[in-house]
Amino acid sequence: MISKNQIKLLRALGQKKQRKAHGLFLVQGEKNVVELSRSSLVVKTVFATAEFLAENSAALSAFDCVEASLDELTKASTLVSNNAAIAIVEIPTVAVPKAQGLMIALDGVSDPGNLGTIIRVADWYGIKHIVASKDCADPYNPKTISATMGSFGRVCVSQLDLPSYLQQANLPIYGAFLQGESTHHKAFSAEGILLMGSESHGVREAAAQYVTDKVTIPAFGGAESLNVAMATGIILDNIRRQNNERC
Repeated sequence: MISKNQIKLLRALGQKKQRKAHGLFLVQGEKNVVELSRSSLVVKTVFATAEFLAENSAALSAFDCVEASLDELTKASTLVSNNAAIAIVEIPTVAVPKAQGLMIALDGVSDPGNLGTIIRVADWYGIKHIVASKDCADPYNPKTISATMGSFGRVCVSQLDLPSYLQQANLPIYGAFLQGESTHHKAFSAEGILLMGSESHGVREAAAQYVTDKVTIPAFGGAESLNVAMATGIILDNIRRQNNERC
């Protein structure tokens, strides 16, 4: 059973201000909670149904688990469905990464679902760290975590002064623009920073001034633009395919 204080905390962690104050975030849904057993994140408590705890006893053996009814979990969860398990996890201390290898930089990507999907895409292509402007979506927003489908445990996001970071980076910076060299013809380096902007504003001037190579995904139909997470995946695939590297 979940206590009143625990329910209060679970609900509070849906808010960025409270996550920051407590140093905690929520991981919700069966797949994401099980993924915690494969990560180095510090899990404070797992709340789950008896069925979920029994089915995943080995994976959850190292965690403090509290049995709760599906009704209790649904009331405490920010999700519409898939409420069999909720975990409270410590927000890790993440050092700003050195500009090396293949990286993703995000400028003003404010939708948490897009950020979560980009984290998932980064994980697929072996990228361990994303740098993001301070006004990007919170990487610990429940919607972000859910959209990662478990990749939140393998990919870190650092929110920072993005223009300053790009200025000091000694790597090619590939900026995604509507006008640029086709990704089908561009010769990409194995190391570099892929800079993506929001769908509404694109890469803003403060970050764009440090772009060394403007690239674009050629269109064959009438769509005005691509979802930023989809575009990120397409460009990363071109980079990885050319260099035939895996991290």
